[in-house]
Amino acid sequence: MSKPLSLTEQLAKHLMRKIDGATRDRARLHLLDWLGCVAGARDSKIAAMLNPMQSSRLIQAMFLGNVLEMDDVHRSAVLHPGPVIWPSALGENIGDMDAVLNAAVAGYEAMIAVGATLDAHHYAHYHPTATAGVFGAAATFARGFGQSQKQTVASLGLAGSVAGGLWQMRHEDVTTKQWHVAHAWGTARSAVEYAEYGVTGPRFILEGSQGLYAATCKSPKPMEFPNRWRIWDVSFKPWAACRHAHPAIDAALELQALLGKLDGEIVIETYADAIAFCDNPDPKTPQQAKFSLQHAVAIVATSGVPTLADFEPAAIRKLAKARARVTVRACKDITVRYPLHYGARVTCNRQAVEMIDTLGDPERPMSEMQIIDKARALMAWGGLSGKNADKAVKLALEGDDPLAIHKMLGKWLV
Repeated sequence: MSKPLSLTEQLAKHLMRKIDGATRDRARLHLLDWLGCVAGARDSKIAAMLNPMQSSRLIQAMFLGNVLEMDDVHRSAVLHPGPVIWPSALGENIGDMDAVLNAAVAGYEAMIAVGATLDAHHYAHYHPTATAGVFGAAATFARGFGQSQKQTVASLGLAGSVAGGLWQMRHEDVTTKQWHVAHAWGTARSAVEYAEYGVTGPRFILEGSQGLYAATCKSPKPMEFPNRWRIWDVSFKPWAACRHAHPAIDAALELQALLGKLDGEIVIETYADAIAFCDNPDPKTPQQAKFSLQHAVAIVATSGVPTLADFEPAAIRKLAKARARVTVRACKDITVRYPLHYGARVTCNRQAVEMIDTLGDPERPMSEMQIIDKARALMAWGGLSGKNADKAVKLALEGDDPLAIHKMLGKWLV
């Protein structure tokens, strides 16, 4: 009788499938989105920290991909694949563009497949972009290296054996969230290299008696293996805030369009995790403002569509009175739909608007032009010229030379 396959063995087999051209084209949009996020953070504090370290431009880009909180997101896995996957796909053993895109698609698949099995207990303590990120990065490198199914299992097992990333960094003014991405990348890179030489990892690293689920979950969810690549289920973020704040922004924008202005007391009802992560009536820093439901909706009430500048110190000070008009509370019926649907209800002057899905989700997708416009806006925020933005859009959406993207990053991150 044959031995039962572990989850990582089933996942590795799942990752060996052929990837079609339409899915690679979808991946190009996510590549452009990541490039925009990197460009937008060129002048950030963490970018200045990295320059004296003389780290490679790819490593610098890795740290910058989630600084502005505009990185792509998968809802049910509650994680951000782009910042982890693209530096892995554009790694040292770089192939042609199809190879890079194929590796990225496999990485998105593995990261989401693992992340979607982690439960609410895990999310209460662990940062899934880090925890599941090592699996995603390992799958990306494994596909890029041309590893066999057996080698991929070893790579996933090795990387998963040191998976982690605690949320404590949310409560302190630190740059640990960015380092988590670099840690996932470095851990996976090492795991795949050692697997190349025959070092093996635990096959039952997820579901084993002392595996990831036993250590970090109470009720892990079943792993699924859909026919369609899961990169199609990843959402784009139009606003520079935590995704948990986006449903409230969307609902507030629609309510403002209905009423003309939001000039009274404003009530936000949303799911419990949005409250846990984003109930902050008095943010002091841009990072805190991006994790403040009150601040996000105060922006809409005061000036309409949020911009990157609306989360900077001057705007934080300016919007104090507007934030004081905003009350937040958890809502059971909205919480029940989460995480398959990120929703919110905003009420002002006895009128209410409820959003079940958010702009950028598969049910309410951003158009290709909206994604391009977002990337251009981020690049402009980062000080790049329109000519540089044109080049980035062309390389990401039409280019066939990934080394040209390396060179472009080198010029961006001097």
